[in-house]
Amino acid sequence: MPEPFVFDPRCPLCKTPFGAAPCGEEIALHVRPLAAEGFCACRLLVREEFSRREWSLPLSPAGQDGERRRFSLTFSAPAQPELLWYAFSLTRADGSTCRLGPRGYAPGEEAGAWQLTVYRPSPAPAWFQEGVAYQIFPDRFCRLPDDPADPTGLVGERWVHAAWEEEPAWQPEEDGQIRNRDFFGGTLRGITARLDDLRALGVTALYLCPIFESASNHRYNTADYTRIDPMLGTEADFGRLCREAHRRGMRVILDGVFNHTGSQSRYFNADGFYPTLGAAQSQDSPYFDWFSFHPWPTDYDAWWGISTLPAVREESPSYRRYIAQGPQAIVRRWLRAGADGWRLDVADELPDDFICLLRQAVEETKPDALLLGEVWEDASNKIAYSRRRRYLLGQELHGVMNYPFRTALLDYLRGGDADDFRECLETLRENYPPQAFRSCMNFLGTHDTPRALTVLGAESVPPTREGRAAFRLSPRERRRGGELLRLAALVLFTFPGCPTVYYGDEVGMEGWEDPFNRGTYPYGREDQDLRDWFAALGRLRQDHSALRRGGLEWVWTRGGLLAFARETAEERLLIAVNAGDVPLSLPLGQPAEEAAFLLGTGPLQLLSQPPALSLPPRSGGVLSLRGPFPPGK
Repeated sequence: MPEPFVFDPRCPLCKTPFGAAPCGEEIALHVRPLAAEGFCACRLLVREEFSRREWSLPLSPAGQDGERRRFSLTFSAPAQPELLWYAFSLTRADGSTCRLGPRGYAPGEEAGAWQLTVYRPSPAPAWFQEGVAYQIFPDRFCRLPDDPADPTGLVGERWVHAAWEEEPAWQPEEDGQIRNRDFFGGTLRGITARLDDLRALGVTALYLCPIFESASNHRYNTADYTRIDPMLGTEADFGRLCREAHRRGMRVILDGVFNHTGSQSRYFNADGFYPTLGAAQSQDSPYFDWFSFHPWPTDYDAWWGISTLPAVREESPSYRRYIAQGPQAIVRRWLRAGADGWRLDVADELPDDFICLLRQAVEETKPDALLLGEVWEDASNKIAYSRRRRYLLGQELHGVMNYPFRTALLDYLRGGDADDFRECLETLRENYPPQAFRSCMNFLGTHDTPRALTVLGAESVPPTREGRAAFRLSPRERRRGGELLRLAALVLFTFPGCPTVYYGDEVGMEGWEDPFNRGTYPYGREDQDLRDWFAALGRLRQDHSALRRGGLEWVWTRGGLLAFARETAEERLLIAVNAGDVPLSLPLGQPAEEAAFLLGTGPLQLLSQPPALSLPPRSGGVLSLRGPFPPGK
């Protein structure tokens, strides 16, 4: 039987090399219509996204592939980074034409167009690609017995919970605003005290939500970029945290909130807390041109219209010097103080040329430092504020937070089709430069999403905020959610990219949206079996190079059964997951005795006749293979 496709950019019969292309690389295309369709000529049609240039090239007749006629072309990718959209025009002997695109044969634009990302190769930090990250919400992670928790004299009207075990405040204040003024008193010293525990979990990088002075517990409304929030500690405490982390082979990634500040910040100073003039107090303020007023001082641009988060004009020369360009610029200063990278909050809100400045500052200050962006969609073709973004073309971000991974994985585990997960991640692998794909921050949850255990275990979502605040998984829901969370972690730790654990997920923390997902770490109430599973996955990733830098091959993706392989020259590993409620069997392409279990959940079995892996409901594992991979499906 001939292959059913006329053109598939993921198949080497049609396109080489796979996926995104470096600038200037030779790309071979082969279009294969059935000979019976009568096409005698074919042209490549290309539109360049950023230059807006359109061009076409003829494909040459190149013989027959069985029942199919082949047209071929080799061309060079543009010399500058670009996003190409391409399709084909096929012509019959009578002169009639037909357009071919992702939606098949169709007139004009209805056929659609394939994407080709053309990028400038640039190195990305191997320590991130091959590591394991751990995200910490600093106020809620660890408070030592001798840590002070005194908000007196600090910016904002803060208050501190009487007990670590209390629930975060979630109800609006009297004026209807939610200001996140409740604190639990977690500190940098507390994080430092837990480094050995985190290293035992396999963690090699800490990602800290904002640590700079701020009026709120989340600290995304920065008040002073130059100062550690006093409730977290001092700059000396930060330096010690970095030194102790580095001594254990761990890195520290900071959260950079550069699109907006707080209205109570020294830069805006709406309430006059700081002695220096802020933009809301005087047009003579050195920070006045950082903000857009219309008119000054009460009406101004704010992030999503939230008045406590005045938006910054990133095009302001003084702001650019302050954050990135000056010798004491914020990005540079904290890298010199010990940080190893930055995660950019709301990267979609930052102009491309500003992100380029940040990348330049990062690499000039610490060449192996990381610049990561918060992007919730496919970052290769993202449109934000009517502009196509250039995040991954080689001059901006090393990688992005992989929200599509989380969404696709949790959807699959909650009853979806494994092939939908494959399609989502294969699209990213095709669209992203290889370094960017391996630099994705993969995760099951963050401070902006419901807890993974809650999503996987809950039979329904309470319709009211009051109901979600009071919600706890029943024993049955928690048992099922725990089984699925183990499978989610199995995929997380074995997939290309940097697996990132949101603090407390590894010990079974629950919670819907903010702030229910931001509770305090449950010391003394941890799910130790779940933590042991995460630790075992961390060790597995550390011990096997194929999981850190191996290639990816899809083996079987149908219904509840997901199987993929990771391979280097030294080893070949098979990862198999059954997320369904019935037993499933995965055929093996080799004798069962040539496969060995490395790690698994549930009573997995290797069957001999025919060779297969038997997976009970909601189970999965990792096998080492000595023979060929199973046949793909």
